[in-house]
Amino acid sequence: MSEEKTKEQELQAIIEKIGPLDEKAMEKARARMDILTKPQGSLGRMEDLAVQLAGIHGDFFPVDFRKRVVVMAADHGVTEEGISAYPSEVTAQMAANFTGGGAAINVFSRQGGVEVEVVDVGIRVDNNLPGVKRVRVKAGSDNFRRRPAMSRLEALEALLAGIECAREAAEDGIKVLATGEMGIGNTTASSAVMAALSGYETSLVVGRGAGLDDEKLLHKQKVVAEALDMHKPDPKDPIGVLSLVGGLEIAALTGLILGAASRRIPVVIDGFISGTAALTAVEMCSNARYYLVPSHLSAESGHALLMDYLNLQPYIHMGMRLGEGTGAVLAMHLLEVAARVTLEMATFEDARVSNKEVEKEEEVGSESRGAEQ
Repeated sequence: MSEEKTKEQELQAIIEKIGPLDEKAMEKARARMDILTKPQGSLGRMEDLAVQLAGIHGDFFPVDFRKRVVVMAADHGVTEEGISAYPSEVTAQMAANFTGGGAAINVFSRQGGVEVEVVDVGIRVDNNLPGVKRVRVKAGSDNFRRRPAMSRLEALEALLAGIECAREAAEDGIKVLATGEMGIGNTTASSAVMAALSGYETSLVVGRGAGLDDEKLLHKQKVVAEALDMHKPDPKDPIGVLSLVGGLEIAALTGLILGAASRRIPVVIDGFISGTAALTAVEMCSNARYYLVPSHLSAESGHALLMDYLNLQPYIHMGMRLGEGTGAVLAMHLLEVAARVTLEMATFEDARVSNKEVEKEEEVGSESRGAEQ
């Protein structure tokens, strides 16, 4: 059996472990939400989040839990086409900044008590950065405007690297994962993957990335459109799409999501690049969607369309477009609040507070019984 076939079987074995949410646990969570000292439904989407977390966990979600953001880093050959405002050297430089604690993701994570794991999936510079987890598949993807971004085997290796990160997180006792990324050129690859899988026109999904002007934006859109026309990726083959026009960190994030879902760990997804990985994961396994918590709405133009396509509604709107996992870490607080509200907020009975809604239901029930008699 070929190595590629063996890895596809490994991936399929993980996908087959991803089941639906636990309906009984969700019913239990909804019932508890309805008897807490508040009008029913008054906490809005916070209640929906608490119910989703219960469905993932199989019971009320624990109050104290360890959190980790996994920042996948890789370079992109398509930067040769002049589609980024920054040189590719910045990928390695920022990876070093992450491990040095000086990046935005470090500040956000320190405030939120979130562990930061930086993973080299395909940084071009081979310098064994201290503090960086090394699962390097290759020295960056190839220029997909000229040739496939990577082989199918390399795409599978990146996917399985992400799955392995999820396995290690679970064994470390991590209860919530967040997706982060670093890779100059990765909004271009993400746009190509999203367009290939969703069918959206490139002009709708290709944005300014790290700050392109109008002329360079049009060039970026042209590069993506020409690449898709040349490769003609099959939307029914997500691995093939990653191989032709994707990125190593996008593939690894896809694997991270699938691996987490197979272990019933919720994944807080960040912005456009993470969202593209989530789309790819859902295209591989529809049940993976149940384990996604959309953090924020990125200012990157394609992200709103991406969230609509996945039928996800981000919790935070702050005009952020940095990446790194910053929006996902910021939203971690919401999961903690949802868990604490479920278990720490008093019920009407506990607090000896009159519950007019329950009393009204009892009165209606009593009247109905009287009418029957």
